Amino acid sequence: MSTAKRMDLLGSETAFAVSAEAASLASKGTKIYPFHLGDINLPTPKSVINAAQAAIEDGKTGYCPAPGIPELREALANDVGSARGLDYGINNVSIQPGGKPSIGKYIAAMMEKDDIVLYPNPGYPIYESQIEFYRGIACPYGYINTPEGLRLDFNTIENGIKRGAKHIFYNNYNNPTGASSPDEEIERLAKLVIDNDMFLISDDAYFDTLYDGTPKSIASLPGMYERTLTMYTFSKKFAMTGWRLGGAIGPEKIIEQITRLNVNMESCTTHFIQHAGVAGLKAPKAETQEILDELQTRRDILVDILNSIDGIEVHKPEAGFYVFPKITDLMAQIGFNDPEEFRKTVLEETGVSFCGRHHFGRPLDNEPDFYIRLAFSGINKEDLQEGMDKLKAWIDVRRK
Repeated sequence: MSTAKRMDLLGSETAFAVSAEAASLASKGTKIYPFHLGDINLPTPKSVINAAQAAIEDGKTGYCPAPGIPELREALANDVGSARGLDYGINNVSIQPGGKPSIGKYIAAMMEKDDIVLYPNPGYPIYESQIEFYRGIACPYGYINTPEGLRLDFNTIENGIKRGAKHIFYNNYNNPTGASSPDEEIERLAKLVIDNDMFLISDDAYFDTLYDGTPKSIASLPGMYERTLTMYTFSKKFAMTGWRLGGAIGPEKIIEQITRLNVNMESCTTHFIQHAGVAGLKAPKAETQEILDELQTRRDILVDILNSIDGIEVHKPEAGFYVFPKITDLMAQIGFNDPEEFRKTVLEETGVSFCGRHHFGRPLDNEPDFYIRLAFSGINKEDLQEGMDKLKAWIDVRRK
């Protein structure tokens, strides 16, 4: 029996392929310094764990409503709405088994075949994968490196709009780049969306992992409430990556369609885990602040070390747990012209494991530089320092 031809259109999250390489080396005795995957090696808050256990003991192990239990939908509407200055109610929320399902469900519900969809590249590879799987036309937009950080390339966005794009994915506090938009950039993007009668999917995975200041949401701008679907995940803020809990928040007419897909795909998100989510949203801020403080310490150590290496340039991300160093000069200095060869050689000779820019969407034609992505969420401070020391020593040897 042959595989359906549509499967040829389905991409993957290639960071997991790097994980497999690292695991293979580890099985042979190599110590791995895992900067490759955005998992979190910090404990889920006790209030969340206790609520899950209590819900199991209380028999919350069967089916529950397809859009989610009312308690969680209401709590998430209040949390997302209050943080963005918006009024969301229970009918604006559809609970999902993780943050990722909202991507494909929005596309399946709202995108017609051959619709043009704008998405960030480098960016989360599942945008591109799902657009193409459902027979849309994936239209990437990139970033421009500036002294203030990476900024949206509005030329590519506007060119996509001229081609007829009506949907756009936007990931402020971006994975993999760590890029965040200043006010004027968010306002410019919102104006394009409104003026061209578009709809925007705001991937807010790292909205709650901002280290300083107040996070910004494009949904908060005038005219964007009815043009924005917000993707929410419990994975980051609550260190719940393996629990698989998230939500889609937006206009009722879109939420209704996403919930129809819930019925067809998984019936409902795990009942007792939803009660854990309620507890997380209502828990004291101190529980999640511990996670954020530890991540910030790791970020600062990693950025300082990388910027001390000649040939590497990296911006300090405001949120999330990724850094995106430019290594163009370093590669030239130590004799590499292929970023994948560089990545594999570093892994094999030092155990330091990270992803390349090419793991986050097909590189664009006009990209002049080489980048890598290092995640600091799954490695403790001691191993982070040790791994970077090994990388620096390896670079010093290659320079000679």
